[in-house]
Amino acid sequence: MKKLSSQKKGSLLAFVAVMFITPDSLFIRLANIETWGMLFYRGAIPFLVTFIGLLFFYKKKFIKALLAIGYPGIFYIISFSICNVTFIISIQNTNVANTLVMIAMAPMISAILGAIFLREMPDQKTWLAIIITFASVAYIFHDSLELGNFYGDIFGLITAFGLACNAVLARFAKNRDLVPSAVIGKLCVAIFAFFFVDSFDLIGNDLIIIPLMCVMCVALPFVLVTIAPRFITAAEVNLFFLLEVILGPIWVWMVIKEQPSIETIQGGVVIILAIAIHSFMSLKKNTN
Repeated sequence: MKKLSSQKKGSLLAFVAVMFITPDSLFIRLANIETWGMLFYRGAIPFLVTFIGLLFFYKKKFIKALLAIGYPGIFYIISFSICNVTFIISIQNTNVANTLVMIAMAPMISAILGAIFLREMPDQKTWLAIIITFASVAYIFHDSLELGNFYGDIFGLITAFGLACNAVLARFAKNRDLVPSAVIGKLCVAIFAFFFVDSFDLIGNDLIIIPLMCVMCVALPFVLVTIAPRFITAAEVNLFFLLEVILGPIWVWMVIKEQPSIETIQGGVVIILAIAIHSFMSLKKNTN
């Protein structure tokens, strides 16, 4: 990758990360393990993989980096841990498309939180995107009330809120390295889930699905997404993550024939377009 420009490096890293993530929802659907067992493995395996990677990267400075996270890092651990739990609950209680559309709201929510806590007031185009996306979410929620998916949609929105909190915390503590916080967050998920697991046995297809999901869809993308912003902007990374909102439901539909409602498709398209146009406009502004 030495011959690639910074732009191409960042874009390649973000693209590969998102492509690894897209089958995640499908694997969750295909797994037979109960919720707490899944959460345990999704915490423990990625923690071990990324922890080994961090030891290699930080070497003797890991403990120093961990102690330097401060209060922002502690709040990041809490928020990150909650996101991991609410994401699984959402996927298991609504259509995959609904969950991913809710999560796509994270950049807009982070803009609101940034205005409240960081005094970083959004510009007019951002406020317009916020209004459009929230109106689309309300449209999807109305449909979910009739279909019985409201519970799962709420947890999807909580996940988006948690991700937005993480983004604001990272912005607030921009001079701190919060990567160790995310890794410790995975450990916290595993420890918390441990006390509720009925069985740790991986039976049948779970012997392949669970380790594959935890490494390919969780651990590896985490590393790649952590590195990508060093080369490209957050707006560009957000654009790549819209691929998950599009491809995630497609994999689920192709394999298990789960089809989102017309309202979710309509609202999702509006949200994706609003975020995509906003990100493109932000990129254009930054390059001028």
